[in-house]
Amino acid sequence: MHLGKPDPRFVSSPRARRSFNLALKIALSLVSLLWVILIIDSVLGLGLARFGLRPRDFEGLVGLFTAPLLHGGFEHLFSNTLPLLVSLTTILYLYPRAAMRVIPIIWLGSGLMGWFIGRPSLHFGASGFVYGLLAYVFISGILRMDMRSVAVSVMVWFLYGSMIWGVLPIRPNMSWELHLSGAILGVALAIVFRRWDVIPVKRYAWEDDDSIPDWFPQREAPLEDTAHEVTEPAEIESRLELESRRQNDNKPRD
Repeated sequence: MHLGKPDPRFVSSPRARRSFNLALKIALSLVSLLWVILIIDSVLGLGLARFGLRPRDFEGLVGLFTAPLLHGGFEHLFSNTLPLLVSLTTILYLYPRAAMRVIPIIWLGSGLMGWFIGRPSLHFGASGFVYGLLAYVFISGILRMDMRSVAVSVMVWFLYGSMIWGVLPIRPNMSWELHLSGAILGVALAIVFRRWDVIPVKRYAWEDDDSIPDWFPQREAPLEDTAHEVTEPAEIESRLELESRRQNDNKPRD
């Protein structure tokens, strides 16, 4: 398993900082909008919950657009605020190109799936959308295997791992159908868009085939094998003649 380290020139660039600031501003704007809607609804008693999602009721399809904006109370919205802020900022910053498609698909798709499988009651809240974003961020980090994405995945699991129980029909007053729909979409979209928004990875000199450092052991040239030389016949005769003369010269003389 190899974790790619993002190129510091990319993650520390002014453009990257501007991207993070923009992502945070967008996430803060959406969270602020949700609080404004809830406060106005509570003060004026508008009863906006009626615009939630009603499964298998064609009039309830308006909830595809409005249900994530509505909450049943301050405690309900408070529990969604931090996860929404973290997940939305992360996806907009780390995966900006994919986010332009992933965000609307999860927003509408989780509601559409919930419209088919949900219980016949009003469903509202941003939690289905949050589940989709968190699932996308977590699975994307595992699939991409770059250090930033893996770090975010670990953080998401550490902070919100217990939310996995929200996809099970444990609490009767909780819309587990929207949670499950969002999570399924998030996982599927992470697989589909796994090759999008791939950031530059720092490369080291030793990773290049044509750049081998001096300390790397070099392969020595094979020793010349002289024991099996091929010698021409004329050369053999010349050697024998020289050897014969040498022996004659070394004989004792009277």
